[in-house]
Amino acid sequence: MQPLQFLIPIEQVEAIGPILPFATLVFALANVATRYLGHRKNRRQAEEDEPITRYAPHTVTTLLLIFTSLAYILVEPHGGIVLSMLVIGMFLADFFEFEARQVEARNALSFEAPKSAVAASVLVILYAAYQSLFFLVADLWNAVV
Repeated sequence: MQPLQFLIPIEQVEAIGPILPFATLVFALANVATRYLGHRKNRRQAEEDEPITRYAPHTVTTLLLIFTSLAYILVEPHGGIVLSMLVIGMFLADFFEFEARQVEARNALSFEAPKSAVAASVLVILYAAYQSLFFLVADLWNAVV
């Protein structure tokens, strides 16, 4: 008996387990695209002296990325925990970058790009690509190691 079997449908998560690394990679790439679109929208809002608002598609891709990385823990504990920590770090960077953009717009400061969130996104993409596309370099890696 699994300790979480009544809380989490483990059999269903294990059924979709092989596609979770690919889903996290797709959501990470979509997250970067929506971050760019959201920053463009926020820059336009700041130029027009409107209040800075969150970009809904970016929020959705961030939540989907968080949920898939947490589900990946059930399938691959080590890789899932590393990926989840990177995703949560990206989420925190995103949160504070958005707050910083609001302060910049409110005080008429120069509107900067979300540098730390972009750096965290790059780490998430690299690790998600490593987890999902490792089969492409597995033979070469095993020959070296």
